[in-house]
Amino acid sequence: MSDTLKVLVVGCGHMGISHARAYHKMKEFEIVGLVSRGPDSRNRLSEELGGLPTFGDFDTALTESKPDVVSINTYPETHEEYAEKSLNSGAHVFIEKPLALTVEGAQKLVDLAMSKNLKMVVGYILRVHPAWTRFVELSHTLGKPLVMRMNLNQQSDGDMWGTHKALMNSMSPIVDCGVHYVDIMCMMTGANPVRVSAIGAKLSDEIADDMYNYGNLQVTFDDGSVGWYEAGWGPMMSETAFFVKDVVGPKGSVSIVDESGERTEGSEDIEGHTKTGGILLHHGELTADKKFAKKDEFFNTSDEPSHDELCYLEQEFLLDAIQNDKDLSEHLNDAVNSLRIVLAADESFKTGKTVEINK
Repeated sequence: MSDTLKVLVVGCGHMGISHARAYHKMKEFEIVGLVSRGPDSRNRLSEELGGLPTFGDFDTALTESKPDVVSINTYPETHEEYAEKSLNSGAHVFIEKPLALTVEGAQKLVDLAMSKNLKMVVGYILRVHPAWTRFVELSHTLGKPLVMRMNLNQQSDGDMWGTHKALMNSMSPIVDCGVHYVDIMCMMTGANPVRVSAIGAKLSDEIADDMYNYGNLQVTFDDGSVGWYEAGWGPMMSETAFFVKDVVGPKGSVSIVDESGERTEGSEDIEGHTKTGGILLHHGELTADKKFAKKDEFFNTSDEPSHDELCYLEQEFLLDAIQNDKDLSEHLNDAVNSLRIVLAADESFKTGKTVEINK
């Protein structure tokens, strides 16, 4: 393998574009192909990046471009197939979440990557975000158990509603977006999930009868911590309290707040999904006369990276893993674990029963 890693970018939608821009800026990568089902998206991206080879078929692209790295940014139903073929071709893999549609499928990919000594990185963008890293670190000062409250509701129309409906051909909102936030919960608690329950509702006639576009999951951990995550997609969703990121412990609480006013475009704005603006740390300690002993602390995070810059950081993580042969077993096990939780929530909604999780 040469010093330059040949990368095949599969999927030229929002995430694929951002990751392709990152590879294009990094001297260690050379994009050898852009793959998408529709010619317009791949041709636009090719033109933006100076004219790159394009393909309409994944198998053809994999065979002809012979990449060292395959970057998978497609709809979730193709993730497992494309990742398996890429690993079997000898390529490292960057893959947007989720790894697969089942825990068994995800574990199969992890085992395959490990057996071939290939690096596979799952696109958990919040893990490279400095403000979210600080958010997790501050949660560790609150004691145990933790109460974690998070949501990301998206009021969508036009093309974005079309994207949401396409995503719901394979998974619900609490599965698709939920892996990010239950992953954060697991990082905050450092504990194992033991049971999951969920509620949900189908609020549109434009989706399948067995699908729901609003859901709320609740997860209990073996250290007594609990968390909920709420997600809804569609033109009917409310803009009120669409972005809640809040953690409470015996010693106080920490919250992502929008005092900067940066999240102005509404819940449909992808750029705003990772913005924080600020972090508020509340100290719960009381004095002898039952007054708060410390003032709340505010950490300004308005200089945080943009979405494209975060994708660049993800590719730096992948590059470091490849160049320095980093052990990614913990990263991959965490990805499977978060998928296990959200799929248990999906099962709970469909059965109406709490699901016990056995490690």
